[in-house]
Amino acid sequence: MKFTQQDIARIIGVDAKTLRNWRKDKPELYRRVMLSFQYEEILHTLKNQYEEFKKLGDNLYNK
Repeated sequence: MKFTQQDIARIIGVDAKTLRNWRKDKPELYRRVMLSFQYEEILHTLKNQYEEFKKLGDNLYNK
């Protein structure tokens, strides 16, 4: 799931302006926040792929 800057700010409990300021004034903090959201997105994708593979396997071996 893709999040907007507004979404991310709301989720972490800061104003969107604060997030924009971090990008400019605290780039390492901003980078870590963005990486955490990328990590969550990747985990979500992998979980969905695993579930799809499991269904395929179940269908293959249960016939």
